[in-house]
Amino acid sequence: MIRIATVIGARPQFIKAATVSHAIEKRRGIISEILIHTGQHYDYEMSEVFFRELDISKPAYHLDVGSGSHAWQTGEIMERLEHVLVIERPNLVLVYGDTNSTLAGALAARTLQIPVAHVEAGVRSFNRRMIEEINRKLTDNVATFLFCPTRSAVDNLAHESIKGGVLSPFSWERYVINVGDVMLDSILQCRARAEESSTLHRELGIAGQPYLLATVHRAENTDDPRILSDILYALKELSFQEAVIFPVHPRTRNAIETIGERKYGNLRFIDATSYLDMIALIAGSRMVLTDSGGVQREAFFLHVPCVTLRSETEWMETVECGWNVVTGTSAHEILSGARRVLEMERKEGVPLFGAGDAAEKIVSFLEKHVKG
Repeated sequence: MIRIATVIGARPQFIKAATVSHAIEKRRGIISEILIHTGQHYDYEMSEVFFRELDISKPAYHLDVGSGSHAWQTGEIMERLEHVLVIERPNLVLVYGDTNSTLAGALAARTLQIPVAHVEAGVRSFNRRMIEEINRKLTDNVATFLFCPTRSAVDNLAHESIKGGVLSPFSWERYVINVGDVMLDSILQCRARAEESSTLHRELGIAGQPYLLATVHRAENTDDPRILSDILYALKELSFQEAVIFPVHPRTRNAIETIGERKYGNLRFIDATSYLDMIALIAGSRMVLTDSGGVQREAFFLHVPCVTLRSETEWMETVECGWNVVTGTSAHEILSGARRVLEMERKEGVPLFGAGDAAEKIVSFLEKHVKG
């Protein structure tokens, strides 16, 4: 029996882990999964609701870490996780993406000589000021199994001299494989159910009406009042043409209240939504404006143009296909980018992120190469 410890703690990881967990469940008796929730996202809409909607099993362990600085949170997760790994002694620790939970899980595993598998390996923004960039690079450097979502992610690893070699789970040698994006798996599995079950369009009075969708949560955008004010001004200007729906991340809500502005045109703030509601909102929108890497891809998978409210993106494939424009955060750039992305020629049906079977490829590979 192969025993896999899966470490998750934030919204995007719940979505990614769901598809892989379902593939593991199909191999009951061959592979078992120990689900460990770090508690990095701990309120209902950012955590438990995803387990219910995505039919994820209740975590075997909940570390209850909560919020804090990067150093404190990462260290606290490592300390609490180490106790769990010593008790459970899994054959492999599986981590996702680029959060503090990702890095802490990888480092805790390696200090105990447990092999690490990283889903979404090789993704790069090339912005070393982003803590997510540091997290993903360090995780890739200690991982044995690196599951990449795109060909460019494989190339990024090769440029860093991380290449697939002879498999030896208890050494520093590793295997690199392009499996595609597990988030595409999730979209393909959940879109119909999301559009059928979501009631938000009716509740918000936008059923059948054109609207734009905005999300902002990154610290570099929310913690600087000047940047956040510029973003809000651009969204307000766009809202005079058609409604802008803005599901507000808890950090962003606090930052907006600190600014104190109250006049936002037709910009409509709503509470953070569940995964299925968010998919329905993206699918029904005319354009998405976001600083989220996950939402950029979700928009691409759902054939919705996107404006990225950052100076770079990890997902240049979406830009090169004409579905995404990276604008920065000044109001002028955002407004210009919003006009430009709607006029761009877009390529359809380009299989940049795989065929929707990434989870199956990951679990099949682990079944073959991890020793129980």
